Amino acid sequence: MDIRKVKKLIELLEESGIDEIEIREGEESVRIARHHRTSAPVYATPTSAIHVPDSVPEKPTAAPSRPNDPEVVEGFVQRSPMVGTFYSAASPNSPAFVSSGQQVQQGDVLCIIEAMKMMNQITAECSGVIKDILVENGQAVEFDQPLFVIG
Repeated sequence: MDIRKVKKLIELLEESGIDEIEIREGEESVRIARHHRTSAPVYATPTSAIHVPDSVPEKPTAAPSRPNDPEVVEGFVQRSPMVGTFYSAASPNSPAFVSSGQQVQQGDVLCIIEAMKMMNQITAECSGVIKDILVENGQAVEFDQPLFVIG
């Protein structure tokens, strides 16, 4: 399992407040648990433990500048939580979930990503206006790939 996926699972665990999560992908599995008896959360996998300090830096609200980015984007960049195929609507004949200039609330469905024949609804991590849609309908997306800019 990719270390980036494990890090994303740790972030999701921190944000949700749940105490434990276990994910299986084929023969691989990872179990991440938060133990309240220690001074800091400890996340365990079947073969190792990862200690996370009490202070975890907050997510930036603006996209960080990257060497291969053609321009710096202002606003929150909603990224893909998985590898798959991006769909802007529930079906080919349905209207898109969102369009540029549309107001969205945290938790609103932005798109669907199909991964391993499963349709996964991707929801807005923050409220705001859709400034830009960075991928095309039917396009393959990578883990952590920018999908939307929300301002």
